[in-house]
Amino acid sequence: MLETITQSTEIFKGRIVHLQVHDVELANGMMSKREVIHHQGAVAVIVTDDNNNVLLVQQFRLPAGKVMWEIPAGTLEPDEDPETCAVRELQEETGYKPVSLVDMGGIHTAPGYTTEFIHIYWAREFIESTLEMDEDEFVEAHWKPLADALEMIASGEITDSKTITGLLRVARELNV
Repeated sequence: MLETITQSTEIFKGRIVHLQVHDVELANGMMSKREVIHHQGAVAVIVTDDNNNVLLVQQFRLPAGKVMWEIPAGTLEPDEDPETCAVRELQEETGYKPVSLVDMGGIHTAPGYTTEFIHIYWAREFIESTLEMDEDEFVEAHWKPLADALEMIASGEITDSKTITGLLRVARELNV
C-alpha cells in the first residue's frame, strides 16, 4: 500500500502553504502523480468554563465564502512548540490565557492532499490576558452553552472540522 516518491516539482511557495507535484511509484509498480499542499500545522483550543459554556469565535473565511463559528485556532510558526502556539493564539483571538492545557489529540484536516495537522487542546482554567491580534485578522469571541454549540453542529451551522472534533471530544469528557 505504500507509495514511493520518485520526483518532486515545486509549483508554488507561499507564506502559509506550498504546493508540490510528486511522481510516485505505487505498490503495484505503476506510476502516478500526487498534488500535495504542505502546511506548517496548526493548533486549536476548546475553552470551557465551570458552567459548561464554550468560547467560540466568529471569523470570515474567504475559501468558505462566509463568517464561520470556530474554536480559537492558529498556524504554527516554524519550529514552534504547539502548546506555546496554543497559548499565544488564544490570547490574540479571545483575550484569555490558559492556566493549563489538556492535549486532546489532533486531526489531519484533509490527508488526501495536504500535510496539515491540527493539535487540539482543552483549557478548563484561564485568566484574562490580551495579546495584540494580527493586523489582517478580524475575530469576535462569544460564550455559548456547550449544548447549544452541539446543536449548532447538528443543524449544520458549525461546519468547521477542527471545531466539530474538539467540541465532540470535550462533550464526551464532560458527559454533555
